Amino acid sequence: METNFSFFSIASCFQFSLEAFGFPSPEESQDWFSSSSTFGIDKLFCWMCAHRNWLMETAISLTVTCLKPAEASRLYDVLDDILENCFLSLYNIWKNLQFWQSRAEGTNAQKAYFMICERGPRAFFNGTVQLMRQICRDGFSLQHVAHDASCYIADRITILSYLRNHLAAFVAQVFMKTDNIGTDSGNDLQNPLPSLLVALNGLFLDLETSICELHTTLNMDFHDRFSFPLFKKLPDVNKEGSQWTSCEIGDAINLLCQNFHKLDSVISIIVLKHRKPKKLTRYWLKYTCGAIGLSACSVCVLQHSKLMGSNDIENWVREAHNSAAKFFKDHVQQPLISIRDELFATFRKRHKGVMDGQDVQLTTDSLRRMLHAFSEHTEGRKFADAASDKEMFAKVMFRYEKELMHPVQNLLSGELARALLIQVQKLKLDIETAMLELDQILKANEINFAVLAALPAFFISLLLLMLLRAWYMQDTRAEGKGRAARLQRRLLVVEVEKAIMQYQSFVDQGHVKDAESSFGLLLYSLGRLYHASEKHAKATGEWLALRQDLLELGKPSLPTRDKLIIASRIERIYDCLLPSSTRL
Repeated sequence: METNFSFFSIASCFQFSLEAFGFPSPEESQDWFSSSSTFGIDKLFCWMCAHRNWLMETAISLTVTCLKPAEASRLYDVLDDILENCFLSLYNIWKNLQFWQSRAEGTNAQKAYFMICERGPRAFFNGTVQLMRQICRDGFSLQHVAHDASCYIADRITILSYLRNHLAAFVAQVFMKTDNIGTDSGNDLQNPLPSLLVALNGLFLDLETSICELHTTLNMDFHDRFSFPLFKKLPDVNKEGSQWTSCEIGDAINLLCQNFHKLDSVISIIVLKHRKPKKLTRYWLKYTCGAIGLSACSVCVLQHSKLMGSNDIENWVREAHNSAAKFFKDHVQQPLISIRDELFATFRKRHKGVMDGQDVQLTTDSLRRMLHAFSEHTEGRKFADAASDKEMFAKVMFRYEKELMHPVQNLLSGELARALLIQVQKLKLDIETAMLELDQILKANEINFAVLAALPAFFISLLLLMLLRAWYMQDTRAEGKGRAARLQRRLLVVEVEKAIMQYQSFVDQGHVKDAESSFGLLLYSLGRLYHASEKHAKATGEWLALRQDLLELGKPSLPTRDKLIIASRIERIYDCLLPSSTRL
């Protein structure tokens, strides 16, 4: 995940303290400014964080005690850059720390493989030589290599964890100092900007002390990259005064900016020295084997190419093309064409009508006339036209049974032959009726045959769609789509809950530094969750409510119990953070 916090995700950190001042919306702010010609720089600064773009358009007409709006805007830019780069540094530290922790959980064989094969060619040859010497001296054993790997990995975990905790504490202190100074300005401070600048400079000096402890405790040699002291101090002139000149404020902001760039450089150097190996370094052995195999294939291809006077490649290509074309024609094209022709030929014949209703009606009328004539002849009286076929056919069957008592005599001189012919006509009518019904059934199922013919194409299309969807959903970042990305967002909520509980635990134990570190990690996790869920929450119409809950979680004054309730609600309610199986 490439963390690129937007303006809103950075400004949201300051908006936590903004709400304590009761600032109006940009639409209401025009009247608010016109009603007061002067007001505290703390309100201007916090209001800038949430309404920066609108404020820059109206800042020309503002009159602020002892400070120009441009200076406050520049200070906000510096603080914005500080927090953004600290969040980026925290993310880089987290990625590398996650890698080393996963390696620390591996077996001895995995650790040995990492030390020898995943740190580049030089480490491979040095590790191989060392392993061979050990085998010759003590026999084959991976314990020594695994021990070296454990120490190597543990050193990086220790350094990165130390740096992450102190950088997170620095972020929390910057946030809390801004919030506290903004709150105190409502009591007795007319211009809190000097106090804020002095406090921020003190935070840089405290962070320098932590880096010095890292340098001293772990015997890290950074003198070839940077030297101590790292950061510059504010001048002592009028340091504690409440009224600073514009020149003094500008110099202090410049010094703050220089310290920020120095901090960014120092953190980059430390992380670079202890980062995980690059992907090319970790898989260099596989890439080397692949390159060797590719080179061998290239030499073989070159030997059979026209450059060496051979036509083997063209012959191979021609034979492969002919074989593929023959396979496609024999096993795909011809069977499909045969099925299509047979189906459509059957449909065309059926449209002409194997049996239609007129033929059946003619046979029915003929049978009725035969029954009517037979009944009148045998009964010796005239039958009504309304007589039913069932009644007349019953008389035919009765006479037939009677005639069968003397079959030879009645076949020549009786009505037996005529009764047999009437039954043949009845059988013909039944067959024609059944064929008509069957024809109607086939016509009604014609669409089923068409679907059956299209099933192969349907399954192929479905397979392609599944592959396309899998490719589209393969993004496993928290900002992406799909089940993996949704799981990452839920894990961010878990990180937020853990940070809240750790913060309260350290506060109860009186561990101030650890509490500040936990609060900084809470802000970092909230920033990641803010950025990861913004697009998805806007798509579901939940963004305003989710954003407000995230801002509430970052308020230092909100009780831990309320924060845990909000975190639980975020995990249960919002659709963009629900598991895929429980989505509505």
